Amino acid sequence: MTKSKGSSYIRFLNFIDALDAKSGVKKLDDIEEQLLNIIMRSFAQEREILVGELLVLDTIGSQATLHGRIVNLRKLGYVDLVVDANDGRKKKVAPTKLAIKHYESLSKLLSQAAAT
Repeated sequence: MTKSKGSSYIRFLNFIDALDAKSGVKKLDDIEEQLLNIIMRSFAQEREILVGELLVLDTIGSQATLHGRIVNLRKLGYVDLVVDANDGRKKKVAPTKLAIKHYESLSKLLSQAAAT
């Protein structure tokens, strides 16, 4: 088998690992990444997402696990929880500037990986 540089996606993953090592910021676990991806897709579609919508994603984890990861994403500065003005029981999950910057960095890395 011939050794190759790998696919663009593999280069992208390697770039992410290098970025994580340089940044010194705590790396998100798989569940946190999945939740943040869902939150960011909703944000990109200009659709609000509620904590309750995330807690029912039982293919990702239990309600307790998901709740803990949402709390952790908030502590790490990736999301804000905003109480709904019409119904105080509902909390909207919104990405912060840090989360948006994180995805902009990922986008740049993806472009670099595809170009090499």
